[in-house]
Amino acid sequence: MIDARVFRYGVKAAARAAATLAMIAVTGCLGGPAERQSGAVAPSLAGVYADFFPIGTAVQPRTLSSHNELITRHFTSLTAENHMKLHTIRPTSSRVDYSGADSVVDFAEAHGMMVRGHALIWHEAAPNWFFHDSGSRADPEIIRRRLQNHITETVARYRGRVYAWDVVNEGISDSAGFLRDTIWLETLGPQYIADAFRWAHAADPDARLFYNDYSAIEPGKRERIVRLVNELRADGVPIHGVGIQGHWTLTWPPVSMIRDAIERYADLGLDVEITELDISFYSWDDRTTRYPTLTDTMEQRQAARYEEIFRLFREYSDVITNVTFWGVADDVSWLNYIPVQGRPNYPLLFDRAHREKQAFFAITDF
Repeated sequence: MIDARVFRYGVKAAARAAATLAMIAVTGCLGGPAERQSGAVAPSLAGVYADFFPIGTAVQPRTLSSHNELITRHFTSLTAENHMKLHTIRPTSSRVDYSGADSVVDFAEAHGMMVRGHALIWHEAAPNWFFHDSGSRADPEIIRRRLQNHITETVARYRGRVYAWDVVNEGISDSAGFLRDTIWLETLGPQYIADAFRWAHAADPDARLFYNDYSAIEPGKRERIVRLVNELRADGVPIHGVGIQGHWTLTWPPVSMIRDAIERYADLGLDVEITELDISFYSWDDRTTRYPTLTDTMEQRQAARYEEIFRLFREYSDVITNVTFWGVADDVSWLNYIPVQGRPNYPLLFDRAHREKQAFFAITDF
């Protein structure tokens, strides 16, 4: 397995992964013991999946301490939920702040974990100042140089420490057309995607570079992503994988659709990573608050859903190179405030008290 990790993640990350798995082999976990209510010791999630793929979680700097036991026990890969994005690192024209990103990378290294970089370009993380000069829209060449500087500086800062980057996040149209109509497309034209991948590769030639998107399993959008990959490759642009955001629900998407997408991307010779996994109790357009508390019936439905999805992931572990949950536990999930502010949601494997839910045991008892 070490040779495969060296190929996928680079020598330093492979060594950290090997150390982590050695710890799991000796202790059965990454941290202290956790117990089911019955008294049986719950396994380490990372340990259970050690022979399949790394298990990751998205974190904020504060959750590194508030959720420390869960993170160190159950995960071997970290993603900074917001602190590697442009608007956090460069909130103003005169301020550069890598402190949050540094804390995530330092924590990962201290605990033998890998790091996914997320995300170098995202239209919703583009600060207004980036596109203006003296109050007016900046010349496109100025914006281009700013973006090149940001990508080069950020990727180079973590060279050899971040094994993969979501270079462009959500750049494909949901329906009509090809590329999403964003401020990046408006100001820099379609070339911005190829440029971003080239700049990232130049800053760290060993990093794995991903295109990342939601609904990447939906057939129409899937084929637009395939088109993008093929066009980039035809132009000699380095791209190594597709990140499938797993923001799914109890009923959508069907497992067959996920399977078809994994196979389609794998057929291109790409790595496939599930980058933002959670199972919501609401569809995206549902604005009600009908689930104020988590019931046993709800947990059972969610557990069955997670089980069928992970059964599929295990089947394709030869091409899936990481599965990352978007959050550590239900109390810090973004779905508690988006799309409905303050509406409780329960999308992850651990509840608000950081206890294993039925879904956890559904994917570890096999």
